[in-house]
Amino acid sequence: MAVLCAAALTAQPAAEKQEDTCIACHSELEDELGRPAKMFQDDLHRKLGFSCVDCHGGDAGSLDMEVSMSPSKGFLGKVSRRGIPELCARCHSNAELIHPFNPRQRVDQLALYRTSVHGKKLAQGDEQVATCIDCHGVHDIRPSSDTLSPVHPLRIPQTCAKCHADAEHMKAYSVPTTQFAEYETSVHWNALSARGDLSAPSCATCHGNHGAAPPGVNDVAQICGTCHVVFENAFKESPHEQAFEDMGLRGCVTCHDNHAVQAADLGMLGVAEGAVCADCHSEGEDAYTVAAGMRTRLDELSTALRDAREVLDRAEEAGMEISEGRLQWSDANEQLIRASVQVHTFRAEPVEETAAAGLKVAQDARQAGFDALDEKEFRRKGLGLSLITIAFVIAGLILAIRGLDQETAKSDST
Repeated sequence: MAVLCAAALTAQPAAEKQEDTCIACHSELEDELGRPAKMFQDDLHRKLGFSCVDCHGGDAGSLDMEVSMSPSKGFLGKVSRRGIPELCARCHSNAELIHPFNPRQRVDQLALYRTSVHGKKLAQGDEQVATCIDCHGVHDIRPSSDTLSPVHPLRIPQTCAKCHADAEHMKAYSVPTTQFAEYETSVHWNALSARGDLSAPSCATCHGNHGAAPPGVNDVAQICGTCHVVFENAFKESPHEQAFEDMGLRGCVTCHDNHAVQAADLGMLGVAEGAVCADCHSEGEDAYTVAAGMRTRLDELSTALRDAREVLDRAEEAGMEISEGRLQWSDANEQLIRASVQVHTFRAEPVEETAAAGLKVAQDARQAGFDALDEKEFRRKGLGLSLITIAFVIAGLILAIRGLDQETAKSDST
């Protein structure tokens, strides 16, 4: 006698019994066999019309368990971890099937995955590495635009950290597990989490997603350069590019770190405590002198900008019109930014020229603030003189009126 799913027979009207027996039966179960059906209610695939049989095989139209889960019906049951990428790729590598649902969906994820460290190790039999379901979920898959999705930009770092911050899980690979903790201190994480900038770099931005592979020594500057193009071009003009390559140094991360990237400031430049230039260069070297000189020029411009802003703020608080001075200050600040970028050429001339130009404009802005304050003082004194003059005129008028009143009184008495 065929074994039937009693829960499905009693749970649905007769007209609905044949719709999806997989969900009907498993939704009534409370153990591990029931959880997937409950999770699948919000799954993206179900909303698009897919069901259990599209991954697990079988016959969702039969209430007879021997039929619905028969190997002759293509029933796979639980898919092995090694088989997951190929299973997902049956649809996700098929452009004709996927593109009607999402014309922009890529169909090369499996090919990329096979080139990755994860994919190569899985092919070698290591089932501890990440597969599709470890990042995207299994039965409750959501689009990456959904903030609850583990591959939403805000959640990618935590998703990667599930494995990469787990010392027990990673001990077999000799891979550090501090990356996520370091990333949480970075300017990139602050931009992503605090400011909500979804374009800010996360793990997948630099390491890739399906083709996840740690960037090689010669690739780091290029990876940073996908966002920081101007800095990359400046570095390519510098004497450091070849020197770093010869010494096996990793481009940008040599000075800026990789996961714990901090907001760059002038403290990194020069030879004082905390400056990265002094990590490699010693007093007496030309490069040491160049680094100190660049820092001095930028400090001068930064100080001039601070002084100019202080004077302009005072003038504005006094009610003076200082728009021209504000524009000059903005121009000088832009020169400071340009000079800071030119630092990455590690050549003194362009930095000094740009800083000198900015210094002149900053001084002009400061003078504009002083001129506005002088005008305010002039107006104050002028107003004071005007008030005194008016007071004298009023006093004279009062005396004149009193004189007239006295003359009129005398005339009346005679």
